Amino acid sequence: MLLAAAGLTAGCAGQGGSPGAPSAAQSAAASSSASPAASETLTVFAAASLTGTFTALADRFEAAHPGVRVTLNFAGSADLVTQITEGAPADVFAAADTRSMDRLAAAGLVAGKPVVFATNTLEIAVPPGNPAGIATFADLARPGVAVVACAPQVPCGAAAAKIEAATGITLAPVSEENAVTDVLGKVSTGEADAGLVYITDVTAAGGAVRGIPFPESDRAVNRYPIAVVAGSAQAKLGASFARFVTDPGGRKILSAAGFGTP
Repeated sequence: MLLAAAGLTAGCAGQGGSPGAPSAAQSAAASSSASPAASETLTVFAAASLTGTFTALADRFEAAHPGVRVTLNFAGSADLVTQITEGAPADVFAAADTRSMDRLAAAGLVAGKPVVFATNTLEIAVPPGNPAGIATFADLARPGVAVVACAPQVPCGAAAAKIEAATGITLAPVSEENAVTDVLGKVSTGEADAGLVYITDVTAAGGAVRGIPFPESDRAVNRYPIAVVAGSAQAKLGASFARFVTDPGGRKILSAAGFGTP
């Protein structure tokens, strides 16, 4: 999914035949002087769990950098790594775990040292009313409970697997999704009794789901790194965006969404 956070538009001046109307040359000169500088596009690939926060951050970055347009591509971190390694144009990559960033670095596609800018933990999401009566992580393994989780190669799925290994509780998901937003969607529509998502996803969902915290989630805290993609034509602008995410204003937006500070 490609989302243009904001666009720049230019108007066209019409010609009039009334006395005193500016000439075509005068109109062109006026239009040229009033138009913003030629736009630059910064393409940011970010984990699906960053959708709300990075959309807000992109809006603010554009406001602070006139003439810059930020294009956002949200998906599961593993899918984003695949897209970039297969040649998709990206200037900045923000992942939901360090493992995904390490994969990109191993392919020689990370410029400089990634910076961890946030942390996140899992929470149980249930439909409003909690019809299955879920109260604990162990309840997710009860017979007849339809649980949805992320696929193991996705950061949220890897986190769930760590918790299973630490607790000795094995889940049997009815489906495994490639993005945490897909897990949330199945819970909010009642297709599942429960799902394992990030705390931030529950916060962003509002009343569409109910979040149930569980202490075992501390066994798997995901750390979110950001880096400029090697070979980017917008390396300088990408580095500015990464700093923007980690500055006090960026951290305030992340904290409001429920992300932890690394």
